[in-house]
Amino acid sequence: MTRLFRALVAKEDSSGNYIQEVDNSIKFSILPSHEVLIFVQYSSLNYKDALSATGNKGITKNYPHIPGIDAGGIIEESDNPLFKMGDEVIITGFDLGCNTYGGYGQYIRVPSSWIIKRPSGLSLKECMILGTAGLTAAISIYKMESIGLNPKNGDIIVTGATGGVGSIAIAILSKLNYHIYAVTGKKSQFNYLKQLGARDIILRNDFIDVSDKPLGKRRWAGVLDTLGGPILETALKNTLDEGVITCCGMLQSNEIHTSIFPFILRGIQLMGVASADYPIDKKTMLWNRLSSVWKIDFTKLNIIESSLEELPQYIKKMLNGNITGRVLVNHNL
Repeated sequence: MTRLFRALVAKEDSSGNYIQEVDNSIKFSILPSHEVLIFVQYSSLNYKDALSATGNKGITKNYPHIPGIDAGGIIEESDNPLFKMGDEVIITGFDLGCNTYGGYGQYIRVPSSWIIKRPSGLSLKECMILGTAGLTAAISIYKMESIGLNPKNGDIIVTGATGGVGSIAIAILSKLNYHIYAVTGKKSQFNYLKQLGARDIILRNDFIDVSDKPLGKRRWAGVLDTLGGPILETALKNTLDEGVITCCGMLQSNEIHTSIFPFILRGIQLMGVASADYPIDKKTMLWNRLSSVWKIDFTKLNIIESSLEELPQYIKKMLNGNITGRVLVNHNL
């Protein structure tokens, strides 16, 4: 008997538009021949997923495709003795959901080198509420603190504050006692950001420095940027001497126009954050932190729980910048 499973499939329609439809009759034979078969319980929606689901060939080369760069589930088959049937595991990034069928399918088959056993301090559901966004926030904070940033150095800025990375970063940084300034374009979400732990909030248009001056006032010890473009340019101008900036996104722009002065006159460090292929040992270490000393209060985070059928509407909203917090994909709905 042919085994079948259900998935949200992204494909090109007859008009050349990319659509997403739930298919209840996906054959197991389409899955790649990797060592571990996982029965997926939860996934999440990230900006990269929204791009993959709408035909971005820079993310996904071939369609039809099953997106979902995150997956949390239960091992059903394994050729690796380190991972046994019944183990609860998570995968974030690598090629999952890009060119390997991803977490919007009920089943995935992946290399064992991508897998992390569920941290004991988090449920599978909590792991996928965090997902790639939570891991990206954790890498950003880890990188900043690894070169000496701490709350005594001064204030910290989080841009794109209502998004997944921004929301989780604020929650973690608040737990670590940083004085956080949140930058957002959503005036309606001030209370939400305060609830997460932001001390002060700046509207995006008020934050951006449109002057031609290469340097501005020394204001921030650290910046966790998710937007790129003019926001990042302004952050570079106004960071304290020996301050540190991480950049993990390009929601505003994939370009920056700046001078060398912040680097050679103030010693500012700008560090990129890429979570997909981050080494598995470091991913494991940070997931352990997220499940213990960095564990956030999930009740303060805005969480939208979505079925596969509901997911296309949230993909559209994410691309339009209309998602606050996290979208959790629940295969049991």
